[in-house]
Parts: sequence; C-alpha cells; structure tokens
Amino acid sequence: MTSALEPALSVRQVLTLDRVLAGEPEVVAGAGHLDRPVRWVHVAEAPDVGVMLSGGEMVLTTGVLLAGDEDKQAEYIRSLHRAEAAAVVLGLGRAFPTPPAVMRRAAERCGLPMVVLHRPFPFAELTEEVQSRLVRRKFAAVSLSEAVRTALTGLITAGAPLQRLLGEIAVHAGCPVVLTNLAHRVLATAGERSAVDDVLRDWERIARQAGGSEGDGWVRAELGGRGERWGRIVLCGYRGDSPIGRLLAERAAEALVLHRMLGGAAHSWEEQSAQSLLTDLVSGVVPARQLLPRARAAGLPVNRRTFVPLVVRDGEPAALDRVLRLLGLPGLAAELADGATAVLLSLARDQDAQALTAHFAARLRTESGACGTAIAAADPRTAWEDVPAGLREAQHVADAVADHSTALDLPAVVRLKDVHLRGLVRLLRDDPHVQSFAERELDGLLCGRDAEHDLLPVLRTYLATGRNKSRTAQLHHVSRPALYRRLEAIEARLGVDLDDFEQAASVHIALLAHDAQQG
Repeated sequence: MTSALEPALSVRQVLTLDRVLAGEPEVVAGAGHLDRPVRWVHVAEAPDVGVMLSGGEMVLTTGVLLAGDEDKQAEYIRSLHRAEAAAVVLGLGRAFPTPPAVMRRAAERCGLPMVVLHRPFPFAELTEEVQSRLVRRKFAAVSLSEAVRTALTGLITAGAPLQRLLGEIAVHAGCPVVLTNLAHRVLATAGERSAVDDVLRDWERIARQAGGSEGDGWVRAELGGRGERWGRIVLCGYRGDSPIGRLLAERAAEALVLHRMLGGAAHSWEEQSAQSLLTDLVSGVVPARQLLPRARAAGLPVNRRTFVPLVVRDGEPAALDRVLRLLGLPGLAAELADGATAVLLSLARDQDAQALTAHFAARLRTESGACGTAIAAADPRTAWEDVPAGLREAQHVADAVADHSTALDLPAVVRLKDVHLRGLVRLLRDDPHVQSFAERELDGLLCGRDAEHDLLPVLRTYLATGRNKSRTAQLHHVSRPALYRRLEAIEARLGVDLDDFEQAASVHIALLAHDAQQG
C-alpha cells in the first residue's frame, strides 16, 4: 500500500506515457481497476515472482517460463493478486503471440489489471521512465509536505487565529477548505468566496460524501487527540493527485490539532463559528441571503422557521448555549464585538415564540443565578432577510437598558416598546440632527470642565426621578438648599425653566441622546 509521502502513478497514468503507447498497449482484463497506484515497476520472469513483491508493483514479463503450462499461468496471476501487485504487463511475441485466455480469465476473476503489448518493447525504458517519475513525485511531495508544515507551524507560533490557518491551507490546496465537527456541522471555511458558497449550498450531500469514501476530489482527515475524535477537515473539490491531497489534509489536520491543544483561543471552534456568523449578520456587511448557506451548514434550521433575535448583557455564551440545549431550542449564541451576547432562536412556525422566549429567559435566570438579568428581544421574524435588522433592534434595546435597568420597571424579556423614549433615542443616536440637537440643548453644561462632574449628574438624576427634588438631594447626599442652588445654576447655564414641562422634556431628550452617544 502507498502512503501520503509516497505519491504514485496510477496504472491508467502509466499506460498514457509515450514510451508505453509506442508498444500499443491493450487492457485485456481488470479494466475497472486501472486507478490502482503503481509504487514501483518490476521486471520478472520467475513463475513465483509474487514472493518477491511487497505490494503496488507493476510487473513486466514476456511469460517465457509460463508458455505451455496453463496451471502455471493461472497460479502466476493468483500469486500477483495475493501480493497486491498493481498490474501485470505481458509483452506478446516471444512466448505468447496472442493474450493467453487462462491468464485473462484468472486476472478478471482477481480484479488484477492485465495489459498486453502488441509491439516489441524494451522493458528497461519503461522501468527507467516510471521510476524517475516516481522519484520526482516523491521529492515534490516531501518538499510540499515540509513547506506546508513550516508555514502552518509559523502561523501557530505567531498566535494566528484559526481562520488564518485555514486560509493558508486553502492556498496550498487550491480549493475550498471546510472544518466540521463530528455531526458534519460547519465550524469554519476558507477559500475563494464564490467556491465556498457553492460548497455550502450543497453541504448536505457533500457532508454525506465527506463522511464516507473519498471521490471527485473530496479529501478528508480526522481531527482528534488523546484517544478521541472531535472533528474533520475536508478539501472540497481538490484537483491534484489524490496522494498529494491526502498529504495536504493530513498536514492540515496535524496543525489544527496542535492549534487546538495549545489553547490560546478564548472560545471553542463552535463558539467562534457562531460568533463569526452572528457578527456578520449584525454588521450587515455581508447580505443576509449570502449568509444563509453558512447558517444552514452550521446546523441552524432555516426553512419555514420563525427567528427570534435576542441580546443579553453580561451573559456568557457558554451558559446561553447550555440553556438552549437544556430546553431543546435550536439556535446560536455568541459574544458580539461590544461584549453583549447575541442569541438567534430558530423556531417552528407553529410554536409560540413569545412563550418560548419567556421560558428561555426564566431558565437562564435560574441557571445563571442572576435574577436581574434582562434579555432584550426583537419581534419575531419569519423571513431570513429580516434577521439582521432584528438583531440590531435587540442590540439597541439592550443598549437602552444597560445603564438604567434599576430605574425602570422592566419585564424579564425587554422589547423596544418597553424602553419607550430611551429606546427611540438609542435608535436615533447616530443621526446628525439628533447629535446637533443634544449639543445645542446642553451646550451651557458641556462647555465647562467642572459642569460634567457636578451639574450634569445632578440634572441627570433630577430628570430620571421625575423632577423629585427630595429624592435627588438624597441620592447626591446634599441638602435641599444646596440642591436648589445647583438647579438654579443649571437653569441659568441652559437658559431654561425646568418647572416648564416642555422645556424639561426637551432637556431630558437631549441628555438621553448625549448619554447614548457617549456609550
């Protein structure tokens, strides 16, 4: 048998060499096994040549010692089969003017490719040609193996992320590369974007193929260590020689196992996969329809589903994912760039999205022991294209209650309607008109260095408590006369009368916008 470091020519490839074609080769048996690898070429006339073989040889013979003895001819073929020879090539003319029927029948029964040469052919030339090609291929394979190992080891040493490693593997393979767990769920991909998308669209079929026998360029290698497997890497549509493809997959697997065992990554590959998908959905940089194959390949049900986007502040993705599994709810959980954790539930159309979301929130509070945890939710979406907007809406709601949840009587699952004005301001905080409005209304307090540290907090508390002067004085640990003086100073600086509802409301909205813009 050949190994990945001993790339071989196939019997079919040998038969296409110019020197072989000059001998007018004809396959007379075993035509369905021409893709067998040829590890070496051996010239032998001895009837018991099988004992001298180690497997993978193409045996060249004139059959001079077999002529006239059909038993020897049949046994000769059987011995080659037992020795796992790649093929037998018989030169016609000296001993056999035509292909011997006994040998043909025996070879067909054994599945051993048998080739006859109709023109005289110097076997030494064929031996020299094939051996030199095999040596060159082996040297190229060893060089490639070392180049790949050096490149990947360098990336790991430099602390490169998983995606960078996969990108390097894809460059060497020249085809899409997919990393999966044992359930065939896609954890990460690399390669030309359009080619990767084509693979993911048909991933269910490819996953079955990747989990079984290799063919059509689908080359896989198992990932694991310490006696257990936990994933595989698949080269999808590799167009080079199969032995080289297997070598690349093996080197990639070695590097990925090392990358995982060395640790360094704060999150598992599953968490990184969910994080990448949800981050792309929230950002909107990649259109949602282009992310659909990735979501499906990651194991998220997407056909005829109701999607519920959620965002949890101070939530651990692992804890959220654990609750999803406990409740049997299909979904993804991952930390976003701002530290919040997003959850995307995928529910059947006939399920009660509101009730299941509330159940999820209650179970999360029980599991985490954080009774004050508020889950921000967007309204359910039935179209995948609406999911990014839903995630952003949930993120806005989470922002709106992040610093003020104790001052608001909020339900366990908070939606946009529950945060009222604060939610609206958060949604509009990046609008230039809102920004200029906030600057204009608060200019008298923002221009002084001491105002931010003294008067602005007083104003914030005064408005948040519904203009309750006693409560404001208590919270700031000052006397009521002292508070009155500060309120008078605020009114003087802003040029407003805080007892006037409309003016106080205008200042309140400006302050909410200012706080939202400041994060």
